[in-house]
Amino acid sequence: MLGFMGEFDLIETFFKRPPRHATLGVGDDCALLAVKSGQQLAISSDMLVEGRHFLSTVNPAHLGHKALAVNLSDLAACGAEPKAFLLSLALPEVQPQWLAEFSKGLWALADLFQCDLIGGDTTRGPLNICITVMGEVPADQALLRQGAQVGDDIYVSGHLGDARLALEVFRGQ
Repeated sequence: MLGFMGEFDLIETFFKRPPRHATLGVGDDCALLAVKSGQQLAISSDMLVEGRHFLSTVNPAHLGHKALAVNLSDLAACGAEPKAFLLSLALPEVQPQWLAEFSKGLWALADLFQCDLIGGDTTRGPLNICITVMGEVPADQALLRQGAQVGDDIYVSGHLGDARLALEVFRGQ
């Protein structure tokens, strides 16, 4: 139980939608994701911890976006097409307005990449967000770090280090 709203009510209210790619999504003990013939399942997971990766003052919609974006970038790095993700949340308390904004940012990015939320977990605790994302990549065609060679082009977006620099500035360091 997470305050006045139980776990299943919280999921139903903020995080349940019909899946596009999964044969079974949110609401059971496991999700089921079919992988096309000739494809491999690519999986990545990242955790964001309040105070370490973001401050309590961050806009919840931006945080929802960031939580999924850091995982989607890992799929992109290996050449995989996003299909689905799991969301695990530790919440100090249930704040419906915060959850509405957080899920708004999360859904906007999920919709852009047609990536289904198919399960996860919620519990009470210090704010912690963990997303595990899954995608498909043609068999034996994943772009791996070990495949990098001298002379290869490297692409990045945005400005490297800006997020970390901003966090340190907000911390007064």
